[in-house]
Amino acid sequence: MAAPARVLVVDDSPTMRGLITAVLSQDPDVSVIGQAGDAMEARAAIKQLNPDVVTLDIEMPNMNGLEFLEKIMKLRPMPVIMVSTMTHRGAEATLAALEIGAFDCVAKPQPGDARPFGELAEKVKAAARSQHRHHAAPQIQPVAAAPAADFRVGRKIVAIGSSTGGVEALIAVLQKFPRNCPPTVITQHMPPTFTKSFAERLNRLCAPVVEEATDGARLEIGKIYLAPGGERHLQVSNASAPCCRLVERPPVNGHRPSVDVLFDSVAELAGRNAVGVILTGMGRDGASGLLKMRHAGARTIGQNEKTCVVYGMPRVAHELGAVEHQLPLASIGEEILKLTAARKEGIE
Repeated sequence: MAAPARVLVVDDSPTMRGLITAVLSQDPDVSVIGQAGDAMEARAAIKQLNPDVVTLDIEMPNMNGLEFLEKIMKLRPMPVIMVSTMTHRGAEATLAALEIGAFDCVAKPQPGDARPFGELAEKVKAAARSQHRHHAAPQIQPVAAAPAADFRVGRKIVAIGSSTGGVEALIAVLQKFPRNCPPTVITQHMPPTFTKSFAERLNRLCAPVVEEATDGARLEIGKIYLAPGGERHLQVSNASAPCCRLVERPPVNGHRPSVDVLFDSVAELAGRNAVGVILTGMGRDGASGLLKMRHAGARTIGQNEKTCVVYGMPRVAHELGAVEHQLPLASIGEEILKLTAARKEGIE
């Protein structure tokens, strides 16, 4: 039997430290071995206790969480889960932390939350099991537009699903896309508020237009649509033209939005005129949907184990037979463009 994941809780609020400790202590496979109120206390505790995982508040006195995270990643890389407010400022800081090398993030609870901190214990256990790899944030170089004809025929819709580790992975994939990339729809597991900030961040970093998906938005060449976190799932449908649909349904695989819901709709709408991609993430969301896409004739790609922060979703998809090509992260963007480029009739 594996030893419990050993966690250090870092937050300047004694109340918040107590709440996080209480939530984690409900799981027998997690052990809170210490608490710290600021970066100085946390540094001493890390040296003394050698935790498997650190939960880290972003806004702290003396040295904020981002500055401390950078020092951790340079001097003693380990899995760090950021604990953030739901504000726009908190979301921006959390996204920066994920690019610096944080394992994942959780939102601080809001009044009336049925499950404070959501999947925190599961994320801590996944972080403890992971072989933590820190990569410098990708330097984005906008890609020149490819000839417009490239993406006007053939496999025209790209659907991508990701979760833990997805911020870094999506940047790595989308930085390869030219300004006139194929219409691309993405579901990334992320709290509400965070997805709008992430879409804005991607739009600043990448050559195509990236926006948070809205109900009825038409799928257009050169545009990437990110599912909003919260109460609705992202689907694609075809009324007068292919477009995004935000639908109110219960969570699927524990998630809303769910990758499976998106992939199912792409399989139905686009069939062989689509490419499905499943990236790093906990659990199995998207695996069965990717299999439906492949059965419908779509080309499918899964991120390989070596480059995943968590080889969960891609592993299940691979085991189901949903993955046609299993590739390292650095190769996925280019492969998507190869599979969506125009080709002669009858030639695959």
